[in-house]
Amino acid sequence: MVERFINAKVLELSHDHWFGDQIALEALVRFSDEELKHQALFRRIDAMVSDVLPAGYRFDVDPNAVAHAVLGKSTWAVLALTLDIELFTQLHYRQSIEPDTQLSPLFKDVFLYHWKEEAQHAMLDELEWVRHDAELTAESRERAVDEFIELVAAVDSILQSQSKVDAGYFAANCGRAVGDAEARAIEAAFLEAYRWQYIHSGAQHPQFGKVLSSLITENQGRRIQGALATLH
Repeated sequence: MVERFINAKVLELSHDHWFGDQIALEALVRFSDEELKHQALFRRIDAMVSDVLPAGYRFDVDPNAVAHAVLGKSTWAVLALTLDIELFTQLHYRQSIEPDTQLSPLFKDVFLYHWKEEAQHAMLDELEWVRHDAELTAESRERAVDEFIELVAAVDSILQSQSKVDAGYFAANCGRAVGDAEARAIEAAFLEAYRWQYIHSGAQHPQFGKVLSSLITENQGRRIQGALATLH
């Protein structure tokens, strides 16, 4: 889903290099090509998983609607969110997938090669974020920080909705009756896990903090941290 808007933004950024740095242009074109490949890859994985899961699983978020909403924000905010995403995908592989000996070898292989390419994407995104930031006025950056906070809140809204859906699906298929109190606890556990996976793990990544702090003021940093704190 998120690679839909990332690819569109990368293609937009490549315009800045059309008649300039051809190495940078090539890198962004390859970045775009790999994101398209990832979308096709995960569509295939999704189809394979759906063949064996019990019926009734739902993920009703429209990738194009999300992409339009995200791309309506400033480039600075989109690049900030993108770096967060690219860093958390790497942590996900290293901390959750790589050490798990019980996972499907095919599943692990898919995420290994995805991780390798996302490591390159993170470096390119960081370079583009810093390059773009250098062109902003203080006022534009201030608005961009607000928009980044808005994007994080929008991601959290998706996570809250999907937590409810996934907790309900789990309860319906776990093989026994689930009471109301336990159902609420399951939903809370899903949300906590999703917030860590899809927001906090990237936001707390040392490299993300290093880049972000180099671009913003202390007050802007406190605003971002305050917004993230409300999600715990």
